[in-house]
Amino acid sequence: MTRAPSPLHAILASDAWFVDTTLRDGEQATGVMFTTAQRVMIARRLADLGVRELEVGIPASGGAAREAIREICGATPELWKLGWCRARRDDILSSRNCGLDGIHLSFPVSDIHLSAWRKSRHWVIENLFTLTQIAADLFPYVTVGAQDASRADPAFLAEFASAVAASRAIRLRLADTVGILTPARTMTLVRSVRRMLRGKSLEIHAHNDLGMATANTYAAWEAGAQCLSTTVNGMGERAGNAAFEEVVMALEIGAECITGIRRNGLLALSQDVASALRIDLSPTKAVVGACAFRHAAGIHLGGLTRDPRTYEAFPPDSVGRNGSEYCYGIQTGPASVRDLGRRHGYAMDETTARVMLDEIRKQAGQLRRALSESETLRIIRPHMPPAL
Repeated sequence: MTRAPSPLHAILASDAWFVDTTLRDGEQATGVMFTTAQRVMIARRLADLGVRELEVGIPASGGAAREAIREICGATPELWKLGWCRARRDDILSSRNCGLDGIHLSFPVSDIHLSAWRKSRHWVIENLFTLTQIAADLFPYVTVGAQDASRADPAFLAEFASAVAASRAIRLRLADTVGILTPARTMTLVRSVRRMLRGKSLEIHAHNDLGMATANTYAAWEAGAQCLSTTVNGMGERAGNAAFEEVVMALEIGAECITGIRRNGLLALSQDVASALRIDLSPTKAVVGACAFRHAAGIHLGGLTRDPRTYEAFPPDSVGRNGSEYCYGIQTGPASVRDLGRRHGYAMDETTARVMLDEIRKQAGQLRRALSESETLRIIRPHMPPAL
């Protein structure tokens, strides 16, 4: 099937459209530097999971960056590939011959950024039309970014959005550049800007400085921002960006939205990217962290034995994990110890369970952590006759 030159029709037909920027904004994380092979691996894996548009790099960064972009474009012919550019003619021209389908032009819109880059509001509006025209003559599609939109004067942001609506760009990106939005403010911002776009698509690009990038991205989607900028594992400068795997599951579980993402590959993607970059994920990271399906409290273990839905929002295998992990320690009760024995073919009365529990708690205290199921079985197995 021949792919359309612009993703606009596909965006309008989708419930949620991911514009993954792991290879651009994700690489801005401190200490991260992708090899070309890693870039191609990540792009290919995202394509295989169902992502349809990638922001693949900054062509103006130099010849090595452009060569890597060409490699990515060649490895993912079915995707729309976007290059990031400053609002400069030479950035646009440097993006030619990279195999890109489109480019993104980023404009400062807050007074803070306008002052820092010595630009005026008049310059922004004038160059929006000039540069999108140049870009549209060279590329199948163009998108435009409102840098630091969350701190922009609302009146000027509305003027900017109206200009985007009249330009040759197909989409406007609202960037919460320093991550100061809240979900409520995000919804207000998105609804206000959407009214000015006259049907053009809207994208949210959230940073995680206040720990709300995923929540803000979800809120933006609820308010009508169909295009969602994310990175694998939430990689990005400072505190990072909205995490791809978290946004996918927030939409799929929280909103029952069909994202088109093969979510049973999320864990493998997350682990492979972290491993390639030698980055340790937080054990408590949502969706893909080592503790995401690990349980130790007695009431939780009891509930899970009866029905996994009691303490799990979604099954572990839905994101590619083999199963839940039961742990045992100071929060464990005798009923959980008996349930463990029963699942492994051991008969255990209440008195024996309490004796075993004392030893489990003792060892957990010495190690200062809960014991895994296999560690716990090593304690109780020598004392247990098989169940009849």
